[in-house]
Amino acid sequence: MGDSNGILPLVGWREAVGLPELGLVGLAAKIDTGAQTSSLHALAAECFERDGQEWVRFLLDLGEGHAPRECIAPHVEHRSITSSNGVSEQRLVVKTRLVIGEFAFRTEFSLADRSDMKYPMLVGRMALRRRFLVDPGRSWLLTQKPENQ
Repeated sequence: MGDSNGILPLVGWREAVGLPELGLVGLAAKIDTGAQTSSLHALAAECFERDGQEWVRFLLDLGEGHAPRECIAPHVEHRSITSSNGVSEQRLVVKTRLVIGEFAFRTEFSLADRSDMKYPMLVGRMALRRRFLVDPGRSWLLTQKPENQ
C-alpha cells in the first residue's frame, strides 16, 4: 500500500471509518497505536455454526442516538486481550472489512464492552501496520469529521 514513492498515508488519532460487511459507514473511531488488536463495542455476543463455519452474532452499540444493530461476522478465535486498565480477559475475535478513506482491507476486531469509552471502535496496531503512519496531534486527515463529533 502507499503511493508510488513508498510513503504510507497519514491518519490522525481520530478518523471516520466504515465496516461495509456490517452495514456501517462514517463511524468515528480512535486510532490507537497502544492497542495491538482493534476493538468494537459489542453486547450479547454468541457463537453459532453456519455451513460448517463458526460465526458470531452480536449487538453493535454505537452510543447515543443510535439503536444497537445486530451484526454477524466470521468467528476467528477466543483470545486473551489486555485492556487499557491492564486487566486481561477472554474476548471473541471476528474478522471483517475495514474502510479508512480510500483504503479497504480485512482485519480482526475483539468484541468488548466499551460503554465507558468515548469511541465505540478502536483501530489498533495490527490494522495500521504497514498501511498507515499516525499523526497523534491531528484528526480527520483521510476522512471527513462525522456530524456527531
